Amino acid sequence: MTRIAFGLVWCIDAYFKWQPAFADNFTGYIKETLDGQPAIIQSWLNLWIKIVSVNPHLFARLVALGESAIAIGLLLGLFSNLAYAGGALLSFVIWAVPEGFGGPYTTGATDIGAGIIYMFVFAGLFLLSAGQYYGLDKTLRNKLGRWKFLSSAPQQAN
Repeated sequence: MTRIAFGLVWCIDAYFKWQPAFADNFTGYIKETLDGQPAIIQSWLNLWIKIVSVNPHLFARLVALGESAIAIGLLLGLFSNLAYAGGALLSFVIWAVPEGFGGPYTTGATDIGAGIIYMFVFAGLFLLSAGQYYGLDKTLRNKLGRWKFLSSAPQQAN
């Protein structure tokens, strides 16, 4: 049930990413993170600002697609291991770029950002093989052949 609840969270977040305002302000979200960061983090963020500025709408749509795919994987228990790996990777990117590694770390700072916590949730879901419960992985695993590692269901005897 945790996997499904987490999937609902990602579904809601994906919905917001599909809104035009997200794509229109995509570069701005990264620029907002610059304030108060140490020079090395500012350099990292400026690199991403330059990369994203080439086509911010494309990057915004890629994030929306990624979050939508993760939400579907979590909700349906479909290709769960792929969803967990993709979710952990996207969570890291979110934590490292628009959340600026959770900084700035100054006196009075009380939050390291949600992205890193999401990474640990995805790791926990993977370790628990959460996709095998109430999910499609159990049904699909034997049909996936050499791609069965993408699902979290245990190997079924033929």
